[in-house]
Amino acid sequence: MKLDIGHLMRPGTLTLPALPPLSVYVHLPWCLKKCPYCDFNSHEWRTATSTAALIPVQAASPSMPEAAYLDALCADLESSLPLVWGRPVHSLFIGGGTPSLFSPSGIARLISDLRARLPLVPDCEITLEANPGTFETDRFHAYRQAGVTRLSVGVQSFDDQHLKAIGRVHDGAQALAAVREASVAFDTFNIDLMYALPGQQQDDLKRDLSTALELKPSHLSIYHLTIEPNTLFAKHAPPGLPQEDQAYDMLDAIIGETERQGLQRYEVSAFAKEGHRCWHNTNYWQFGDYLGLGAGAHSKISFAHRICRMVRHREPGLYMQKAMAEDAVAQFEEVSRSQLPFEFMLNALRLKEGVPIAAFMERTGMPLSAIEPGLQKAQARGLLSVDHACMRPTEKGFDFLSDLQALFLPDSAE
Repeated sequence: MKLDIGHLMRPGTLTLPALPPLSVYVHLPWCLKKCPYCDFNSHEWRTATSTAALIPVQAASPSMPEAAYLDALCADLESSLPLVWGRPVHSLFIGGGTPSLFSPSGIARLISDLRARLPLVPDCEITLEANPGTFETDRFHAYRQAGVTRLSVGVQSFDDQHLKAIGRVHDGAQALAAVREASVAFDTFNIDLMYALPGQQQDDLKRDLSTALELKPSHLSIYHLTIEPNTLFAKHAPPGLPQEDQAYDMLDAIIGETERQGLQRYEVSAFAKEGHRCWHNTNYWQFGDYLGLGAGAHSKISFAHRICRMVRHREPGLYMQKAMAEDAVAQFEEVSRSQLPFEFMLNALRLKEGVPIAAFMERTGMPLSAIEPGLQKAQARGLLSVDHACMRPTEKGFDFLSDLQALFLPDSAE
């Protein structure tokens, strides 16, 4: 889909006083094994025969088409430059899939290609997602030398039994080794941890959490295992999932222990030491802009009079073909005025400290009256605190976040 840049610059129904900060997300789609709970656009390379059939013959091999994919990313970026021309980039997030399957030299090339074409700010946060497999762990120092400033390690659990139950390819010993290596290689590193796993009890969760905190991460991301549509777990639910009240008890234990260890909960699933919050994710939650590159990547880009969303082609081989032909975008839409209030509040209400009231008008180009009915309902129900400068979820609102967010749906009513 070729975008009409001239049309995007024309007057419209919105008036944004300024463009929000810009981030870049790069999707590297391959992994060794698709996890049964994963609904991300990830593809097992060993079975990616359709991908191999679509890539250039000289690049097709038993190994991943790293060079061909990086070529496609560069072509995608160049065709996208008119959308973000001249705007400084504050963060780069390389996600997947399993990005640590790409070589350090490949990651170095990717970062170099981006720096050559976009004005990355001097302290630009550059995050790479990594798995704890021995092969990936051996590369951590080289990723730092390649320009990565922040590593996010997908541990999920340190317990062999629970790792097996959720289909992970690493074991607890590899998880420990990976986080220890990350702590040496990076000043800022994140541990991804999941709870409410099949067969997991409160004591099991406490052991996982204790192990994670003993490794002194600067950032911790905690996720409740949820059964998403179109996943293997949706077709074959794992036995022994904790009941809802057990999961709430686990979350209470996580909140209490992380606070005692000096990690502040600043978002629903995010805990960090002072100075180590994830800038990239915070930009999402504050309704900032992001350019998504790679197979299936999503973008949100603001212009003076409209806000637009784009999605790249999902299948990696097709994406590479389309990107080289300057046609990487599969879907495009302007976000309607009726949807903007909900989209803003859906993200902003995830932040424990809330957002300035003025941010709504700055990021959407709409008057505060667009969310006034929702604000009144939320305050009346004790879910939201609003003063002259800021709106933030109450403790009750944080506990019942979905109910709070739903008050800002276009068709919400008493």
